[in-house]
Amino acid sequence: MKIIDLSLPIDDSAFEVHDLRIDRTSHKDGVEKLNKVLMSHSPESQARYQKGERIIKKEDLPDEEFLSLEMVYSSVHSGTHLDYSFHYGSTSEGRASKTADQIPLEWCYHDGCKITLTHKRADETISAEDLEEALKKINYRIKPFDIVLLYTASDRLFGKPEYFSEYPGLDTSSIDYLLDRNIKIFGIDTMGIDRPYKFMMKDFQQKKDPKCLWPVHFHGRKKEFIHIERLTNLGVLPDHGFKVVCFPVRIKKTGAAWSRVVALI
Repeated sequence: MKIIDLSLPIDDSAFEVHDLRIDRTSHKDGVEKLNKVLMSHSPESQARYQKGERIIKKEDLPDEEFLSLEMVYSSVHSGTHLDYSFHYGSTSEGRASKTADQIPLEWCYHDGCKITLTHKRADETISAEDLEEALKKINYRIKPFDIVLLYTASDRLFGKPEYFSEYPGLDTSSIDYLLDRNIKIFGIDTMGIDRPYKFMMKDFQQKKDPKCLWPVHFHGRKKEFIHIERLTNLGVLPDHGFKVVCFPVRIKKTGAAWSRVVALI
């Protein structure tokens, strides 16, 4: 069996629109931080710490090192992640929207198929007709619970500002096409499922039509769906004949959750 990683990292060196910071405490600095924590529980111990007293000295530890520690401050929409209906609005299908920790795990391990849409431009949308045509080319009929992966090759821009502005979006008809075939989870290798902000805003300002703004995300208020954003490496996958694993990290009451998405061939 071959495992292909389909996940982008949470990378504090890459360009992001949301604040992303990783505070790293080294093994050497960890000794000092350990003492600071141990001596922070009372004014008396804090005063002793300030005077230079230490409970554990570096010489007490192997190689004069403690344990590393990293604190990640990030949106749940950084890195590869699954979005559920709470991200789209407070209600979906007339009921309270569901959060990412409520994603049924049995939906997260199924047969996968890849739909190639690399011909679509950044200012275009992907419609139901586009999906139908692409599936005919690979002679594949999607099955209920397939995890459908939409391949645009936009992941090549990850780390650059263009990653957030140069990719095709979806049309609501493509969402309906997948839902009508009992697809529970689909994914894409772009940072979002709507057209980039600059295109939506241009249309909104010209047409003065609120329907131009995030129509696909807001469609999740009418019809419940789960999607994966920020996939990568879809180009190395076959069109079908593989499994997808996309279990979400269990974070309480969020609209999205990180996932290490992989394909099993």
